[in-house]
Amino acid sequence: MLQKQHGARVLVLGASGKVGRLVRAVWEAAGEGLTVVPVVRRDSGLEGQVIWSPGAPLDGLPHVDVVLALWGVCPGPGGDLAANSALALSAAEIARATGADRVLHCSSAAVYAPGPEPLSEDMTPRPPSAYGVAKLEMELALADDMARHPQGPRAVWLRIGNVAGADSLFGAMMRSGDVHLDRFDDGAGPERSYIAPSDLAHVLARLATVPTSDLPARLNLAAPLPTAMEAIARAAGRRVIWCHAPAGAVRRVALDTTRLTTLCPLQPETARPEHLVSDWMRYKGVQ
Repeated sequence: MLQKQHGARVLVLGASGKVGRLVRAVWEAAGEGLTVVPVVRRDSGLEGQVIWSPGAPLDGLPHVDVVLALWGVCPGPGGDLAANSALALSAAEIARATGADRVLHCSSAAVYAPGPEPLSEDMTPRPPSAYGVAKLEMELALADDMARHPQGPRAVWLRIGNVAGADSLFGAMMRSGDVHLDRFDDGAGPERSYIAPSDLAHVLARLATVPTSDLPARLNLAAPLPTAMEAIARAAGRRVIWCHAPAGAVRRVALDTTRLTTLCPLQPETARPEHLVSDWMRYKGVQ
């Protein structure tokens, strides 16, 4: 199958969410050549928006090439994490109804059991948190859905690392000049696999246009190296206040991005704290 040309129509579910706003802002500024169709539940004044809510008829949705499912329920008070599976299955149904040949689902690095070595897509997921369990259940539900619909569309679940500007560290830096971080017995703080908004949007644009035969079912999505949270905070000019790491605190989450490199290589510099912070500063106005 030939690669899609620029101009692929991408239906964005969760377009008004935190990650959705970041991705749309990058695409608008960078000119990736995609035609973006943002789906919102209420009038948001977005160009080309489609107002639609889960459970509403699908015949009002336009024909598209790609469905990008950025919606989901995150950890927090009152959040129904089990709804992640229902939303993912709804995205698959939308893709079939709109003629899309692929649907890109947002899973999470939380499906892995953290360890000292990079976490690859071939590892057996052992999520330690309720959020990770919910995302793994979502992936399993999608696998069953794919088996019931072998004709497509192609489904890809993206195990995304921390998005600069959308995780708890950047949220704390938005609120204050002080950042509280866990300090572990070796004297260091936490490290995570991060990705900057511009790099995330670039990868998503690439995944929207490569041949479907090149798309894996599971894909880690992050910069090729983990980044120390302390280094990010200091690059942003924040003061770090150390706390003793409690039992169960996670020291390191590093994603193996070998598979991503075959589709859309990211340079090691994309993991530099200065890059993550400068990209966040460029787009934080849309948060």
